Amino acid sequence: MISRRARQRGRATSGTLADQAYHEIRSRILDGVYPLGCALSRRVLATELGMSFLPISEALQRLEHDGLVESRPRAGTRVRVPAAAEILERYQLREALETQSARLFTVNATKAQRTEIVRQAKRVDKLYRRLLDAAPLGPENQAFQTDHVAFHSRIAELSRCHLLKVALEREQVLIFNALFDVASNQRNLPPDFHLNLAEALVSGDVERADAAMRAHINFGQAAVIKAVPKPDPRRWRMAVRQGDSKG
Repeated sequence: MISRRARQRGRATSGTLADQAYHEIRSRILDGVYPLGCALSRRVLATELGMSFLPISEALQRLEHDGLVESRPRAGTRVRVPAAAEILERYQLREALETQSARLFTVNATKAQRTEIVRQAKRVDKLYRRLLDAAPLGPENQAFQTDHVAFHSRIAELSRCHLLKVALEREQVLIFNALFDVASNQRNLPPDFHLNLAEALVSGDVERADAAMRAHINFGQAAVIKAVPKPDPRRWRMAVRQGDSKG
């Protein structure tokens, strides 16, 4: 059935069954419940979510369009495993979009909005500290990822460039960042990592904000690329033989 976690995070409270299935499966992928390369059986998902095959199939098609899952004839569907080159390109895209958000935020944000961003940054850092001693797939990780995405989304929103915020959402830059973060289980951020970024953003210095955002985004990039599992077609074939991908 639809999990309480997804309902609490506002992902599956309304819409069609296909919408609910989409948000629940995506939630499980981003939380690491279904790790990269995990085979996704329509039959199993239908049973777990209490739905028929049709909404599950529609949800998986949407997730494939998003780039989160992949399908092959006679092989089935699995959580997509990105190549190192794609991970690097997504970092580059995020850097381009978010550094521009940082520059515009520095120019356009009001005093109250600057205070808000500093407050959000402190909360994200607090959630991260709680995460350090928690289980990889526990609620602490879910809380951190949710607030982390909200923090960066708010910076883009306060840049006052609507198209820039739309581009971040359309390209799912922050979604893939969360996916890579969970998949690599990176837990080595410096103290006050987000507060330091926020202080640069509210400083009024555009170049300082730009440099801080670039450093923030690229921190640990090489470690993430190294830690994320490499695409392995043999694992897919093994899953098919074991029947994990059928249905």
